[in-house]
Amino acid sequence: MSSNRKSARFTVPVLAAAAVGAVVITGVLASPGSEEQPSKSGAQGGDYSAGSAHEGTVADPDNPATWTLPIQAYMPTTSQAKMISGVRDDLIDACMAQAGHADWVPAPDLPAVGGKTLTDWRYGIHDATLAAERGYHPAAAEQQAYDEAMSEGAVDESGADDSALRSCVSEADGDAPVAEAPLVAQQINGESFRASAKDPAVVDVFAKWASCMKEKGFTYTKPMEANDDPQFTNPDQVTKLEIDTAMADIECRDRFDVAKTWFDAEVTLQQAAIKEHQSELDGAKAEIASVVAKASEVAR
Repeated sequence: MSSNRKSARFTVPVLAAAAVGAVVITGVLASPGSEEQPSKSGAQGGDYSAGSAHEGTVADPDNPATWTLPIQAYMPTTSQAKMISGVRDDLIDACMAQAGHADWVPAPDLPAVGGKTLTDWRYGIHDATLAAERGYHPAAAEQQAYDEAMSEGAVDESGADDSALRSCVSEADGDAPVAEAPLVAQQINGESFRASAKDPAVVDVFAKWASCMKEKGFTYTKPMEANDDPQFTNPDQVTKLEIDTAMADIECRDRFDVAKTWFDAEVTLQQAAIKEHQSELDGAKAEIASVVAKASEVAR
């Protein structure tokens, strides 16, 4: 990417912990074949964890943002993450003030940008209205708000030393520990996404999508190749070619039900992985519940 400014891309979000203790949702797994490292361009909307531990749910068949994968039952919800983040911010802020750094303030929560749930952009773009304006880029207002929050969060004028902050973070850890998606859940989330792209039904629908795109004048073999095309990664530029490609992409996806086919394959893979790691996941889920209860008690 030619610019130093981070632009949200279509990555697979999962819950993770921010360095100072706020809990955010970040994209930790890029699309198949990509070598991108984890970024902080993920969404912070709607609750991720929902439904039965062994079922995938589809609230609106036409909107992947409303779908839920089985592994989400073993991850903190976004509302839980935000609650804990707020409690930790308050604790750290009070501790820093007591340490003589009253001007120190926690970095602001990053505004939602891009995908709003774990499944929103997981299988690629699906909003034709947005694509007609922004191609593969997030909404302009969202990107601007995200950039401004990143800039604001990078400035600390309190003069606080790192040791004071580390001490206050450690103190907050004792009262309101960070709630993270357990490692095994993150691994299942990532591995199922990669493996699902090799499922025979998914391979078949990818081929149909590629043929459809070729008819429209675009040469890609897999949907995420269009999404990840280097021509479309400039955060400050949305070209006509990008918009034309994105619109053709969505039309071909819809024609062959690419996202739902992909989702169904991943649900099956996650169900098998959950059964294999059931005991470990149950323990991790209980730990998340304990952390949430502890933070809730502090918040009272």
